[in-house]
Amino acid sequence: MPTEGIEFDLIVSIVEKGRACEVVAASKKAGAEGGTILSGRGSGIHDNKKVFGIILEPEKELVLTLVDRSIASQTMQAISSALNLDQPGNGITFLLKVEETAGICHLCHLQKIIKPEKA
Repeated sequence: MPTEGIEFDLIVSIVEKGRACEVVAASKKAGAEGGTILSGRGSGIHDNKKVFGIILEPEKELVLTLVDRSIASQTMQAISSALNLDQPGNGITFLLKVEETAGICHLCHLQKIIKPEKA
C-alpha cells in the first residue's frame, strides 16, 4: 500500500447548493488539505416543492474530505459547527473508515522523507 502506516477517514458532507465552500473552509481550518465538491439532488421527506405549478427538486452539494484519522473527529466537528448542522435543514455530515488508498502521491513523498527506504 503506497501510504502504508497512514490511516484515513472520509468525511461526507451533504449541504444545500452554494454552501460547499463553507464546508471546505471549515475543514481546512481544522487541518484538512481540501475536499472534492460534487453536485446532486436531494430526495427525502421534503422532496419536491411546487412554484407556479413547476416541481422544484432540491439541489445539493456533496463534499468528500479525505483526512488523516488523527484529525477526522475535530474536522467533522468543525464542519458541523460552521454550518450549524445541529439545526434542521442545514445538511448532514458523516464519517467513513477508509481501508486503502492510492494516488495520494504528496503523502508518499513525505513519508519517504520521514522514513527513508532501507537500501
